[in-house]
Amino acid sequence: MVIVIQCKDQVGLVAGITTVLKDKGINIISMREFVNTEDKRFFVRIETTESYAADMIEEELKAVLPGDAAIKVNPLPDKKIAVLVTKEYHCLSDMLIRNYFGTLGAKVQCVIGNHTILQELCNKFNVPFHYVSHEGISKELFEEKLISTIQQYPCDYVVLAKFMRILSPQFVELFAGRIINIHHSFLPAFIGASPYRQAYERGVKMIGATAHFVTNDLDEGPIIVQQIIPVNHAFTVADMVRAGKEIETAVLAKALQLVLDDRVFVYKNKTVVFE
Repeated sequence: MVIVIQCKDQVGLVAGITTVLKDKGINIISMREFVNTEDKRFFVRIETTESYAADMIEEELKAVLPGDAAIKVNPLPDKKIAVLVTKEYHCLSDMLIRNYFGTLGAKVQCVIGNHTILQELCNKFNVPFHYVSHEGISKELFEEKLISTIQQYPCDYVVLAKFMRILSPQFVELFAGRIINIHHSFLPAFIGASPYRQAYERGVKMIGATAHFVTNDLDEGPIIVQQIIPVNHAFTVADMVRAGKEIETAVLAKALQLVLDDRVFVYKNKTVVFE
């Protein structure tokens, strides 16, 4: 069983939580905690060997925690995700392989693309693919079709695996806190078209990728994972693109692992991540 709690910090929180679990005969095998001293905010993630009725544990924990406490008791079931794609295959293919071998930590319910290029790949892994074109229709209608397709499936998270469309505030609000995106970390240095070309021409010495939750501020949502790799003068634009795809794949995989394992807390526009 996993318990995650976020609340106002005060003296005695750990003692109160552990006493509740001890009185239920629940053994703690891992406990990670953090206090944001500036905002006086407390975060904790607890793993136990025993499971217990989630509603009962929540009620007893509420009695010893501040009134603003957000408590989640989750025995780590496999979660369910929908994936939005455009044309690039590298992140999606990694997810499909992990999904096939049961190491993703979630089940890919469906893949939705605004092009059909990746449909055959999904077919190979027996994952439903839905084609929703954005061409010739309004953004509102396009997103209505996306939402209608996603809502055909039970879905905990929506993953943007190189989905090259900007989502409206209405779409983001509908799935608030549940949309995960991956992009190159050149932003804001190299925005717009051809970021790798721009980076090459600038002579950068490192490139990277960022996985984050999506908010209405474009590419400025709470960051989950960032990584960089070195490059040098010998790298061509094609070399940078190839290296960028590798790190994007790795960063998205790591971010999904952390989120799906309930190791990520969001507070304001930041995250607390217990790796």
